[in-house]
This record gives sequence, C-alpha cells and structure tokens, in this order.
Amino acid sequence: MSHYPSPSSILQTAFSFWGSKVLLTAVDFGLFTILGNRHLTGAELGKELCLHPRATPDFLDALVAMKFLDRTGDGPQATYLNTPEAAMFLDAASPRYIGGILVMLNRRLFKFWNDLPDALRTGRPQNEVKHGLKGMFEELYSDQSRLEQFMGAMTGVSRMNFEAFAEKFDFSKFRTLCDVGGATGLLSIEVAKRHPHIQCISFDLPVVEPIAKKHITASGLETRIRTASGDFFQDHLPKADLITMGMILHDWNLEKKLHLIRSAYNALPPGGALVAIEALIDDARRENVQGLLMSLNMLIEFGDAFDYSGEDFRRWCREVGFTQFEVIHLAGPSSAAVAYK
Repeated sequence: MSHYPSPSSILQTAFSFWGSKVLLTAVDFGLFTILGNRHLTGAELGKELCLHPRATPDFLDALVAMKFLDRTGDGPQATYLNTPEAAMFLDAASPRYIGGILVMLNRRLFKFWNDLPDALRTGRPQNEVKHGLKGMFEELYSDQSRLEQFMGAMTGVSRMNFEAFAEKFDFSKFRTLCDVGGATGLLSIEVAKRHPHIQCISFDLPVVEPIAKKHITASGLETRIRTASGDFFQDHLPKADLITMGMILHDWNLEKKLHLIRSAYNALPPGGALVAIEALIDDARRENVQGLLMSLNMLIEFGDAFDYSGEDFRRWCREVGFTQFEVIHLAGPSSAAVAYK
C-alpha cells in the first residue's frame, strides 16, 4: 500500500489559533483561579464566569478535551476541576502561576499578530506604536501598577529558566553576579538561594528598584542581593565576576546588542563571564520553532529587534574581545549562551 503524505500537521497548525484562543480566554476570565481546588458543575461555573448557557458546555468540554480541565462523570450533573498542570501554572493563587503572560498574549499580541503580513512587508512594529500610541516599554514604565503586573507576568515564564540556570551552571569560580535588566530580582534570588558564596546585584531602571526590593525582601535574601539602578544604554554596568541578561538582548537591534555586550565586557574581570538566557535559535535555524517565532514576535513588537543563535552570540562576543564560549540548554526552548573574558 502506498503511503501518501498526510495533511494532518498542516491542518493542525492552521487551526491552532482556535485552541489558543480558548485557553487564553479561559485564563483571561480567571477560570482556573475561580475554580481553584473546587469541583463545580457546568451551570455553577458558567454562572460564576457570567457565561451564556449555550456557550458553557462547549467551552468547558473543549478545555477537558484539551487536557486543561478534568471532569467527573458526564451530563449536567458532572463536575469540573483543575488538572494538576492547571492548578500549578494557571491558578493565580499558585506561586508557579504563568497566567500573566497568557493574559498579555490575549489582550495585546493576539490582535497584533493578525498584522504579521504588514510586519513582513514593511519591517515595522505592529503593536501600539502603529496605532499612534506609546511603545510597549514607554507605556509600561509610565505606570507603576502596570509595570509591576508586567514584571509578574515575565517572572512566571522566566522562573523555570532561571532555576535551571542556577542548577546547571558552574558558579564555583565566581563570587559576584550582576543581573542586567533584573526586573523583580528573580534570577538573583534563584542563584543566591542555591549558592551561598555568591553576592548578587539586580540592575534595572530606577522605576523598577522598589519592585525588586520588595521581592528580594520577601525572599529573605536582602543581605546577599542588593539593587542598583541606571540605564544600561547610558550608564556603566556594575562590576561583577558574572554578568547575566535574561531575555534582554533579543529586545534590541544589532547596534544596541553590541553596545550591551561591550558594556558587559568592560564591567567583567579577566576570567569573568557574560551569560545571555534566551529562546536561543539553533545554529542551523531548523529546529527551535519557538525561538524563531519569538524572533517574529520581536519584529511585531519592535521592528528591528530579533532573536539569535549561539553562533551569532559567539561572533558578536568575539568581536568585542571574549575568548571562550559555551551553550547550556535550560528548559523547553531556552538556553544560556556563555562568553568568557
């Protein structure tokens, strides 16, 4: 029997926005948080979420079929409950909540990605800027509560990478670490927790400092982690043996990437290292779908910003003076690219 190619993967990808929108909407509605550790019937849950009776069973059962909800029994008396994954990652009461980024995907990026054709033809951002509004960062940094919300959203998705970095990287030769673009101080917290000999600095804009201080104090590590503030395009970076940048370099064009790499080089001692944590694209650009899609997302957000491979990182760092390199896989599509001075 001859084996013809199957269209199933084509159709699965083509229709994937249906499933995406169902999950994103459920998180945006707070469904998993409202459900918490309860068992509710469709009617009860629908009432709490203000859903129309026509929509309720299809919406909830789609989430069951997609394995984001569990259901006991069948029919109107059946009750819905969170799966272990939903309870851990999609209930806002969980310390490992990642829903913040899903809310951002739903409210901002879902509609901006509709303009991907324009981005591909013009190379220009398709976000708020296109519609005459302030850019994402400008808008965020002008409103403390929104900034804190955004930082929280990023924390959820960054945590797995930072934990993996704190566990997999060899910190024995280093005494001090400066995390550039440190946001809530999460990377410093994860490293300091596991490596008592390391002193950390979380460096970010002045408006971010109170947010970082609050998180560092809550972690009980304020004697080991201090904050420093400045603008990494205007100011020198604090000196440290190890400089980390988690999801920072991909936000900028090549000129600004090189500026940041050079600043890091100047702040490091001989034997020091720069670590960039990103959804690093594989060198052959054939495998890491998420890394490549993230780079298209940078096109939509910023126009000239882009993600990059370990080979790109090595080339830029060598140009600046770094001599040795390695790539350490962290979690999912993310890796740490390391350059030693």
